[in-house]
Amino acid sequence: MTDTTPTAQLSAAGVSIWLDDLSRERINTGGLQSLIAEKNVVGVTTNPTIFAAALAKGEAYDEQVRQLAASGASVDEAIFEITTDDVANASDIFHDIYERTNGVDGRVSIEVEPGLAHDAKATVETAKKLAEKIGKPNVLIKIPATVEGVEAIADTIAAGISVNVTLIFSLQRYREVINAYLTGLERAKEAGIDLAGIQSVASFFVSRVDTEIDKRLTAIGTDEALALKSKAGIANARLAYQVYEESFATERAKALVAAGANEQRPLWASTGVKDPSLPDTLYVTELVAPNTVNTMPEKTLDATFDHGVITGDTVTGSYAESNEVLDKLAALGVDYDDVTATLEREGVEKFNVSWGELVETVTNALEGAKSQAAAK
Repeated sequence: MTDTTPTAQLSAAGVSIWLDDLSRERINTGGLQSLIAEKNVVGVTTNPTIFAAALAKGEAYDEQVRQLAASGASVDEAIFEITTDDVANASDIFHDIYERTNGVDGRVSIEVEPGLAHDAKATVETAKKLAEKIGKPNVLIKIPATVEGVEAIADTIAAGISVNVTLIFSLQRYREVINAYLTGLERAKEAGIDLAGIQSVASFFVSRVDTEIDKRLTAIGTDEALALKSKAGIANARLAYQVYEESFATERAKALVAAGANEQRPLWASTGVKDPSLPDTLYVTELVAPNTVNTMPEKTLDATFDHGVITGDTVTGSYAESNEVLDKLAALGVDYDDVTATLEREGVEKFNVSWGELVETVTNALEGAKSQAAAK
């Protein structure tokens, strides 16, 4: 690995590269270690879709499924055991990076069950249960930024648990997320919890914003509308970085940092392009800024490593231009609040569908194992 590769340049520019994927096969074969060594990967994010896909292929989970079936584990218990085992093992792989970066990177994320997205109390209980089960200092518990999720974020941070806030689409919701983080830190400080041990990232989704807005621009169909396609996602994310800069420059935030707290870094999620006509590294090269995370599907990571052109900070200084994009969209009748509310609702629905697929996959695996055992 040299500092001339695009991923090394991206890292040098202050962007932490996290892989948006995890499987037991990737852990067992050394594939994850290779990405760390060769492509500057310093963390991993997971979600129900990723686990459903991992379980649906290969034989890496067969032995554990047989054991769970023999013990009479329920489907929910089996999912809990399987997913937390993968995250714990990945956390061990990243532990050296966690130590070397003083806890900033080397992080592995696991999501609370998406069916709890509108139940703050159950979300907090599940977050605590996941953190305790995994028992690794470098785990992040993913909580969606629904209205109820924002409440749960404050409570989870207050308990000293590190959080990856997911499914953020709007700038206003992002401000609420930062406020929840700071509130949680203040409560943790009052409780005597060491703030230095609490980390958080705020996952701001990018490509899905373009997908939804571009659909509306295509429906409008004018030259002016079509000229704005594929610009909203980057503009929205760049303005999120402005919110981050402003929020952590306040006296409130600076007082917490002085007491040992960490800033909540912006994380760019949904960074694989959905439109094949776009450059496959668009949501990487156009969102380079210090103290950020970009969580990439492997296809995007490979593209970035192969031909990404990293030109330094492409975010700060772009705020007037980014606001102009959103202003032009509003003038055309594209309702920003409706777009972001739609995306949040659909995001929760998609995770619920994936959770259902995960439940079905594990149910079938358990039943198959029981049948095999009975046939012997």
